Amino acid sequence: MANILVVDDELGIRDLLFEILNDEGHNVELAENAAEARAARQRARPDLVLLDIWMPDTDGVTLLKEWSTAGLLSMPVIMMSGHATIDTAVDATRIGAFAFLEKPITLQKLLKAVEQGLARESARRAAASVVPTTSHFAAAVTTTGDHGLMPLPAAAMVVEPGPRANQSFDLDRPLRDARDGFEKAYFEFHLAMENGSMTRVAEKTGLERTHLYRKLKQLGVDLSRGRRSAV
Repeated sequence: MANILVVDDELGIRDLLFEILNDEGHNVELAENAAEARAARQRARPDLVLLDIWMPDTDGVTLLKEWSTAGLLSMPVIMMSGHATIDTAVDATRIGAFAFLEKPITLQKLLKAVEQGLARESARRAAASVVPTTSHFAAAVTTTGDHGLMPLPAAAMVVEPGPRANQSFDLDRPLRDARDGFEKAYFEFHLAMENGSMTRVAEKTGLERTHLYRKLKQLGVDLSRGRRSAV
């Protein structure tokens, strides 16, 4: 789950992006102009920003440059526009934008750009948090003799088990009950594999998203389980 700031002066675009990204399990904050975007950036640093280029007060490229000059461009920024030229997109990239999406934005391109941006931010933060020290290294290994180092035994490692692809079912039940048990396990498996993303599960299982949602409710599937595992 990530904190994503969406900046766009069009209400319809904001609502659509909120619905999609919220369905993906992200916390989404909305801003309709540069002033609101500045305030949101000051309150809490977002993990990623979706920023419209053409806005009435301050355009997105100017705001991007402002953040870059002030040293506030510490998160991936994906620029959006339905009227920008190639030169505008290139300028935004030179200033520090991570990517550029042309409106109307397709679901596939949006999710791919967001996923890539968050992956880069996650890798950057992980690299920044790794500070090798003697004490940390000593805690991770034990010495063997005067020269060698031996890793801690595997028994000391805690591995979080993933969803089980192979499961057994009680077939000594009425057909309806046995089928519901299989379907529930099937959907729980795919929800866990896709980190709770209803959009991706719908694509993988070949079901329309509204039908999938009703099906999961009917089977009693915990829809928050996959999202919690992704936090």
